[in-house]
Amino acid sequence: MAAATAAASPSSSLLLARRHGASPSALRAGASRLRAPRCVLGAEQLRVVEAGKRAGGGADPSAAAAWTPKVPAQEARLFALPQETRDSRLKIFSGTANRPLAQEIAAYLGVDLGKILIKRFADGEIYVQLQESVRGCDVFLVQPTCSPVNENLMELFIMIDACRRASARSITVVIPYFGYARADRKAQGREAITAKLAANLLTEAGSDRVIVCDMHSAQALGYFDIPVDHIYGQPVILDYLASKTISKDLVVVSPDVGGVVRARAFAKKLSDAPLAIVDKRRQGHNLSEVMHLIGDVKGKVAIMVDDMIDTAGTITSGAALLKQEGAEAVYACCTHAVLSPPAIERLSGGIFEEVIVTNSILLPEDKCFPQLTVLSMANLVAETIWHVHRDGSVSSIFQ
Repeated sequence: MAAATAAASPSSSLLLARRHGASPSALRAGASRLRAPRCVLGAEQLRVVEAGKRAGGGADPSAAAAWTPKVPAQEARLFALPQETRDSRLKIFSGTANRPLAQEIAAYLGVDLGKILIKRFADGEIYVQLQESVRGCDVFLVQPTCSPVNENLMELFIMIDACRRASARSITVVIPYFGYARADRKAQGREAITAKLAANLLTEAGSDRVIVCDMHSAQALGYFDIPVDHIYGQPVILDYLASKTISKDLVVVSPDVGGVVRARAFAKKLSDAPLAIVDKRRQGHNLSEVMHLIGDVKGKVAIMVDDMIDTAGTITSGAALLKQEGAEAVYACCTHAVLSPPAIERLSGGIFEEVIVTNSILLPEDKCFPQLTVLSMANLVAETIWHVHRDGSVSSIFQ
């Protein structure tokens, strides 16, 4: 059985090396010991799936290592401070959508995750009660609005209302994955723009600020009437790719024309790699058809970059085209792993060398497969929370 432990997550990012004096080469060396295929869930807990396949079937489920809790990272913001001197006005609460991510964020900041009671009545109604005082505090609510989208979104509204009625000084909602973001315009007549509706509801519920990661389109940020801090998962993925020893020439590929700006920015930070574009014509919701390739991928390692993978139809069709055009290997990178059926079957079919995502969405056991690598974005979100709490510049994190 392959078992692994790491002193630091592959997603700690070179930012942490510069900020805390750690050697970037040391971080990369630690990350390079974790070889695909595997599934790494979070910075504080590690799960490794054995690479080899047993005769007559896939990977042996019994070969998966147990979840191993690890101590908070030593580079935590407030780790070295005595408890009585820590900032008691910073409060972090988590909904039920992704509590492990919230725990990692709190561990990085050196604070305890806020005590909150969330339960559902027999008829499905949601009950929320804060079990500690937040009067005069800066409250940060961590809740991605992933599946079940409406449940998680309503839960977030109720958490906001509970904090507002408990006299919190400010309420910042931290949404690693923002559901309904794709419905950001009217593509046809008589359609709803639910991205704007969700933004309005968050404002009316009582939130003062929003922290969101990799929105589907930048113009949706203008739908909010309150301050929005837009952060990116690119540094986490770029740092991981830098730790890998890929000897072949790289080419960054956008799976559709709409993602060219994202892919170009990614390629620039990846040693100014060349860019290719897959021309795609969408036939309907969650259905796509690849037409042809713009650019050269022959004999190169292709890095496909997108903000999310839903049913994986777009990215797998694009990967098949890249293979036909002579690409040596194809890597898929995205921030949000929505992975709606039949995404798992498509991604695990062997066309991808590795599928690299972040833990903005908590993935259950049945959505893990050997080619999947999940990087933790907790440190990046925690740095953003710290800068917002201290009235610092969020953009300085990415410089």
